[in-house]
Amino acid sequence: MRPMLSWFQITFRWRMLMTATLLVGSGWIAVSKDPFSSMTAGRIPSPRQGFSAPGFTLEELEGEVVSLSDLRGQVVVINFWASWCPPCREEMPALERVYREMRSEGVELLAVNTTYQDSLTEARSFVERYDLTFPILVDAEGEAARRYQLRALPSTFFVDADGVIRKVVIGGPMSEATIRTAVAELLDERR
Repeated sequence: MRPMLSWFQITFRWRMLMTATLLVGSGWIAVSKDPFSSMTAGRIPSPRQGFSAPGFTLEELEGEVVSLSDLRGQVVVINFWASWCPPCREEMPALERVYREMRSEGVELLAVNTTYQDSLTEARSFVERYDLTFPILVDAEGEAARRYQLRALPSTFFVDADGVIRKVVIGGPMSEATIRTAVAELLDERR
């Protein structure tokens, strides 16, 4: 027969177990923390506001290759869209107007067609129908969509001249005023 433990012994064992758990947990947190945050000042490529925009290299409809990294120093608007998407259709004219007015100030707009869930024929018809003049990039394999963790169409990322995402708009359509304001703020910061 085992002797009964006193209240003091049970309390002591419980406190020792909790202390040991706390020490092991604290040690694990210290050992497994993200080493990149100190090396990159929190600028790990991530499709979130305040983080570096994930890089990509895609072809335009005409075949010219565009890399996001080549646009460093400019304000960049990255818009993911598809021809079958009603909100995409609604916001494209506003994007086009803002682009035509502000591209001379150092704004680039990259319209990334999610071709892996669309078709080149439909994308080309869409571009012609809306008379779009900004670069239309083809994401045939969904590479850029995966890097930006695309959840909805349209999705728009406003990237500053240093390559940091400053605003994210999931879904749409965005109004022309929303687009213009976001771009103007980034241009003002660059000056």
